[in-house]
Amino acid sequence: MLAACARVFRPMIRLAVTYGIKHRDLEVLLRDLLLDEARRAWVKKGTEPNISQLSVTTGLNRKAVTAKVREPEESLPRSEMSAEAKTLTQWLQAYANDPALRSLPIAAEDGQISFEALARNASRGDLHHRAILDDLIRLGMVSEFDGRAELATGAFVPANDLKQMLAFLGDSARDHLLAGVSNTLGTKAPLLERSVFAGGISLADCERIHQFVRERWAGLHHDLTQEMTRAYNAADERATGRIRVGIYTYYEDAGADDTTMSVPTLEAPGKAG
Repeated sequence: MLAACARVFRPMIRLAVTYGIKHRDLEVLLRDLLLDEARRAWVKKGTEPNISQLSVTTGLNRKAVTAKVREPEESLPRSEMSAEAKTLTQWLQAYANDPALRSLPIAAEDGQISFEALARNASRGDLHHRAILDDLIRLGMVSEFDGRAELATGAFVPANDLKQMLAFLGDSARDHLLAGVSNTLGTKAPLLERSVFAGGISLADCERIHQFVRERWAGLHHDLTQEMTRAYNAADERATGRIRVGIYTYYEDAGADDTTMSVPTLEAPGKAG
């Protein structure tokens, strides 16, 4: 279990070190997460745990348990709640169906499709379209000229905003791991969790495969967006389900990284667990 945790933690520790996070910060974070998950485990059994039970479950002393007196404030936006992401995704979907929609009037009359209409639908009227447009322009994803907005990207990747990038990293990695943890615990129906791995190939072939996956993902992304948009538009206010479907590719020169374990030449697709 600790070996699995080490593999999962290492990339985040690398990120934390890069941005100056210290041991004391991580120690507080780990303590609070341990307490949260311990309490969740007790509540699932039908018991609201006391300090002693939390202490035994986590291995923390009673003083450390009582030191957590309130929930920390969430400092990152939730990527799935982003009106900017929803607006851009709907726009990209429309553009995929009709390339003429790469450029849209910011506001339009007579029922014409416009950026304002897309933003209003994506945010369900909670945010003014001008605020959404300004943020997309700031992120370098949209340009504005003479009353029109034009796509400047093929996906919502907020590379110019570290906070947004961290939010996407946290949300995507969390859900990927939650699927794997759920399958490992075996308490729910299996979720899709598969990957293909190869070692001992050239970096040029790694990049070629990377681009191959990008091309295939573009089509799947289009179909998934259509399905999710239909579900979103059909849902009533009582709907509470959420779903994230993701894909990733990572490659490196394994011989230059002494933290990489030796691996067989080819590993078959993982279980659909």
